[in-house]
Amino acid sequence: MINKNISVSELMTSDVIFVESNDCVDKVAEIFKKNSIHHIPVIGKNGEVEGIVSSTDFNRIQHGMTLFKIKDAQEFNKALYRSLLVKEIMTTKVVKLKVNDTAEIAIGIFKENLFHAMPVVDNENKLLGILTTFDLLNYAFNEPTLIA
Repeated sequence: MINKNISVSELMTSDVIFVESNDCVDKVAEIFKKNSIHHIPVIGKNGEVEGIVSSTDFNRIQHGMTLFKIKDAQEFNKALYRSLLVKEIMTTKVVKLKVNDTAEIAIGIFKENLFHAMPVVDNENKLLGILTTFDLLNYAFNEPTLIA
């Protein structure tokens, strides 16, 4: 039986790829291109979580003709990525989990808000990890039964 009181610290990804709020968006583009991830936490100068950039947020700013791999659209995007800061495209109202929150709490938040990822922070709001719906599915289906 799966323990729904397991701490998110046991389920989260702790080797988190992140960006800073004053980074240019071209860094985000490179991260999404090279990694199979859909959410990038955004931290400030002191390491506190300030926001998150989803692949959906990022894709919204791309030129519409990018889909067809038109050279002019790709060049437009590159110039745009160099001219925008992460803080201009990130979601700032981010629900964060505390390291001792349980899977049950996380599942409730995911279900109620239809989120797919939440940063995990310490008491000073410093990034410790990220928990995704995939992490929860991975945990649930590596066990012989579903969450009770």
